Amino acid sequence: MELKIAVLPGDGIGPEISKAGVRVMQAVCEKFGHKVSFEYALVGAAAIDAMGNPFPEETYQICKDADAVLFSAVGGLRFDNNPDAKVRPEQGLLAMRKRLGLFANIRPIETFDCLVHKSPLRKELVEGADFVCIRELTGGMYFGEKFESDDKAYDTCVYTRSEIERILKVAYEYARRRRRHLTLVDKANVLASSRLWRKIAKEMAPQYPDVTTDYMYVDNAAMKMIQEPRFFDVMVTENTFGDILTDEGSVITGSMGLLPSASTGESTPVFEPIHGSWPQAAGQDIANPLAQILSVAMLFDYFDLKDEAKVVREAVNASLDACVRTPDIQVEDKTPFGTQAVGEWIADYVTTH
Repeated sequence: MELKIAVLPGDGIGPEISKAGVRVMQAVCEKFGHKVSFEYALVGAAAIDAMGNPFPEETYQICKDADAVLFSAVGGLRFDNNPDAKVRPEQGLLAMRKRLGLFANIRPIETFDCLVHKSPLRKELVEGADFVCIRELTGGMYFGEKFESDDKAYDTCVYTRSEIERILKVAYEYARRRRRHLTLVDKANVLASSRLWRKIAKEMAPQYPDVTTDYMYVDNAAMKMIQEPRFFDVMVTENTFGDILTDEGSVITGSMGLLPSASTGESTPVFEPIHGSWPQAAGQDIANPLAQILSVAMLFDYFDLKDEAKVVREAVNASLDACVRTPDIQVEDKTPFGTQAVGEWIADYVTTH
């Protein structure tokens, strides 16, 4: 198989974890006889600095022409600390999602047995937790009408029937492939947009009689994720709620550096870690590359290359068992490994096993 991959390293630790992800992908493609090519493009603060635009037209075309995008992270402290900045790195990420029509964000949240002790929750609560959050990605407050002045500001949360139906269809299909339990998370007791979500979900549920559908307010869902994370199988929700809940879910596993995601829809799919750019750590070779590497596994899954995806996951698990880990997840009596050392170890494992 031939794969053309657009690589968007972005900002902060992005270039470091991107290098590790590309290295592992090259090793897998060599092992299985695939031809892969990489074309690099700017996004986020790097693109603002170079071109004045967080998602330049050139980057869009490279993404559009690729089979998939391997994205890392955007963000910078000088933008975070400047509320008056008119152009921000995160606008590049939103623009990429919107222009590529990436309406479905798939975020698996799974614990690793050897890292359960890193979770802030008790072992008996998190052990075996394994669920997927399907987050709507191109609607809601992030894309609604906005206004901002010194005395007033608003962000409008707008959803249409077609937007809700298509993301619910994705969620139901995932539930059918898993444990057949779907939870819609909303705030229907307060928000009109949430009531539309619930109305449409109740209309669609009879089309999937093999799936148990339940409904949960977002505040209750946040508590349930802490009290009983094993309750969830597939969670589906709107853009803002999904952004917050999946970050909460990632911490349950012990580190945000462990979880990948996929964004799919009308055009080129994007695969990325769920964490941010961590600019304070840029260039220090301490960032955990496992979420980026596991994003490569999700990329292979997307193209139905199941054996290739399996090898990546096996290599990641082997690195954890061998304590080849970055400082955030290393055990106390072991020397931590650098970002690139972890990537090289996993790539070598892929080659030799």
